[in-house]
Amino acid sequence: MNPHAPPDRPRQPGDGWVDCACGHRHWGLHGAAGLLLVRREPLSVVLQHRAIWSHHGGTWGIPGGARQPDESAEQAALREAHEEAGIDPAAVGIRGETVLSHPDWSYTTVIAEELVPVHPAVTDAESDEIRWVPVDEVDALPLLPAFADAWPALRARITASD
Repeated sequence: MNPHAPPDRPRQPGDGWVDCACGHRHWGLHGAAGLLLVRREPLSVVLQHRAIWSHHGGTWGIPGGARQPDESAEQAALREAHEEAGIDPAAVGIRGETVLSHPDWSYTTVIAEELVPVHPAVTDAESDEIRWVPVDEVDALPLLPAFADAWPALRARITASD
């Protein structure tokens, strides 16, 4: 497989770019969602090193992607985390969400905690690596730009509930 080309897979009904009035293109015809999975001891989060062929490839963010028609943000985040990182939805407890709203698109970060030990792994071609990252080390990684912008508020939220 060519690491610089996307995998050959069927398109899903939510797959596609939205040309937003904000001046950017966003992935997900019905918006997008991702899972920020938190482990309390030691305080860490699951991050995905994005495949080089993907949008902002080579950066780190959370497993996530396009929402499908009639799919809630929570359902999309759990589905994407399972597809991309092998995370069993039954192993996590949802604690909340934050929404980044644009004129024509939105991204929902679903925040969850590990209920039983989770061992994330690369389970599709969209990731070069998936791993637990200590919260204090997240800023040292080359982050997906939107995740980098959101991280300070997300970090404050997950550490406040510590």
